[in-house]
Amino acid sequence: MRYNVRGENIEITPALREYAEKKIGKLERYFEEAVNANVNVNLKYYNDQESKIEVTIPMTDLVLRAEENHQDMYAAIDLVVNKLERQIRKHKTKVNRKVREQGAPKYIFSNYQGEGNQPVEEDEDHEVVRTKRFDLKPMDAEEAILQMDMLGHNFFVYTDAKTNTTSVVYKRKDGKYGLIEPTV
Repeated sequence: MRYNVRGENIEITPALREYAEKKIGKLERYFEEAVNANVNVNLKYYNDQESKIEVTIPMTDLVLRAEENHQDMYAAIDLVVNKLERQIRKHKTKVNRKVREQGAPKYIFSNYQGEGNQPVEEDEDHEVVRTKRFDLKPMDAEEAILQMDMLGHNFFVYTDAKTNTTSVVYKRKDGKYGLIEPTV
């Protein structure tokens, strides 16, 4: 893995960089082959009170991503690594189930079970309980946000009037809005 560690409102000390790389690097033990990925680590510090870490590990057909807030940056790194380990174990369970059913793995995971050989949680089945169908009205992102807020939803799917492509606006955790557009 190649690391891109950057900070916002915080100077990345060599000790902090080394700690983050060492902890995140331990995730490689879950894979049989070395992971060829650029690991993006974004460390933020707010008001001398709260620190936040965001880690994104894009791999072929799989993106591992986690974020965590904590007063102590080192503790936040530990917590985000735990989240990433849970994601890997969950995905590994899902892949192993597909291998048993279909016989063709997408990823080759090692037999590593985690600290203390804890059992891997069985992935719950994701069941679609409701299907909605509706016509996508051409509009701009601003109108889509108004529609989303009026409906009380946290996302809204629409056809962009300028590009005639399907887009999604969504409400972020920080209260601001995001836009998802397809690449053409």
